[in-house]
Amino acid sequence: MNSEDIRNKLQFLLENFEQELQSGSLRNKVLALVPCFNHLRDLGKSLIPPTVAGSARARILHYFQKYPAVIISGDELLVVSGIQEYARRVRELKVQFGWSIVSGLTARQMAEENEFPLPNIDMTTMGPSDYILLSAEQDRDAAHRWNLANEIRRETSSVRDKILKYLRKNVGQTVTGEELKYLAKDKSEWARRVRELRTEYGWPVVTRNTGRPDLEVGMYLLEADRQSPEHDRSIPDPVKRDVLRRDNYKCTVCQWSHDEWNRSDPRHLELHHKKHHAQGGDNTASNLVTVCTVCHDEIHRK
Repeated sequence: MNSEDIRNKLQFLLENFEQELQSGSLRNKVLALVPCFNHLRDLGKSLIPPTVAGSARARILHYFQKYPAVIISGDELLVVSGIQEYARRVRELKVQFGWSIVSGLTARQMAEENEFPLPNIDMTTMGPSDYILLSAEQDRDAAHRWNLANEIRRETSSVRDKILKYLRKNVGQTVTGEELKYLAKDKSEWARRVRELRTEYGWPVVTRNTGRPDLEVGMYLLEADRQSPEHDRSIPDPVKRDVLRRDNYKCTVCQWSHDEWNRSDPRHLELHHKKHHAQGGDNTASNLVTVCTVCHDEIHRK
């Protein structure tokens, strides 16, 4: 049945409901509205033809793909899916099928750590039942990672240790903020713990906003399974970003860049103090230079 036929039936039912309003029986009124609800649900489903998307999950995905990087409310998904349990289908799209969909809660927690640089998106207006599709690319390895996250999540260690263990299990591979939030059992501190791993503990966890503009918004990457030297951990993120941008995200010694990264050569970019930190060198752009980890080690050996 097409949308116009459903609309006509719904209109007929609503017009005749006037008679039911005159009835003294509450149950008769309720029973008369049941077909209206069913037809309204069918009308929402019919907006996306079955030849385009044949299931509730497929309709939700189709709707997200038409409006990427746009805040989508749960009410919209309720309409196009035609089912009450649309949130479960959204979770399946994330966990089983690898679509990068974040909830309003996750987006706001990322924004608090300046990790959600999407223009024209005001996270403060997003509620828990709002969603955004961040990337049009499907991540087919997501199901394996979510199973791993579920195992680590049940451990008794701290949130920071769980996140670090998960990142080290996925070194060189991007993970989503939703995965890290799940590891933390949905505690709001997860984004702050990621920042601490980078700034206080020296793990090279990068995002689009902290040294890897090639990454999708909402993605986190542990570039290598090693910590930066302790004296480099106090360089503020804005300074790191400015120096990397100035040096075109390349090692100034050998010209290595992230475009050349591979698992057999898992180096990453760090900042080197021209005047050593121990000798009073400060954390300013003029005293810092971008080097890869291989060249950085060689500089300090010499």
